[in-house]
Amino acid sequence: MNREPKLDELIDAETTGAERQRLQHVHDLLLQAGPPPELTPQLRKAPTFGVVPLQLKRRVVKRRALVLLAAAIAVAAVFAAGYGVGNRGGSNGSARTLALQGTKLARHAQATLEVWRPAHGNVPMTLQVEGLRKLPPRSYYDVYLVRDGRVQPWGVCGSFRVRDSSRVLTLNFTSPYPLQKGDSWVVTRPGPGGTEPGRTVLRPVSA
Repeated sequence: MNREPKLDELIDAETTGAERQRLQHVHDLLLQAGPPPELTPQLRKAPTFGVVPLQLKRRVVKRRALVLLAAAIAVAAVFAAGYGVGNRGGSNGSARTLALQGTKLARHAQATLEVWRPAHGNVPMTLQVEGLRKLPPRSYYDVYLVRDGRVQPWGVCGSFRVRDSSRVLTLNFTSPYPLQKGDSWVVTRPGPGGTEPGRTVLRPVSA
């Protein structure tokens, strides 16, 4: 009766900690996969070249096992990385990236707006912004859709607050407006008396 090898028989005793846990995980996966197919009759008749010393044979087995384990770990890492990249922004593919710069109302502010492909009639967006100062209570920054060269009052895509101007905020919005050629976006703050759409604090770099 064949006995499944234990991990301690395949690796050195000095391998401990997180490295040992990773190897143990891959070892368990290899055991679940089962042994390879049996040799064909032609391979069974292959010539032998003498007896390999036991100590040397064990070293070769350990080396081969470590190579297999390392390969399995590499494949798993590549798969995980590819999965993460492929799922960024959902299944909608690449995004349109829009660089925003601060106006005279927020000279040190800057932002990057990623506009993803529409999904089920909605447009996912990711905003990374820094340098905007904290507003008074019950006051918010708004992301507005710009169409035909002017801010559309109905085109607000999301609102947010800032607590620390020195930190980078990453915010996710979903806009229900169908996109048109030439569409752009700005970030505004309330105007005098809280009027909307307010005053622009971030606009496209090329604008």
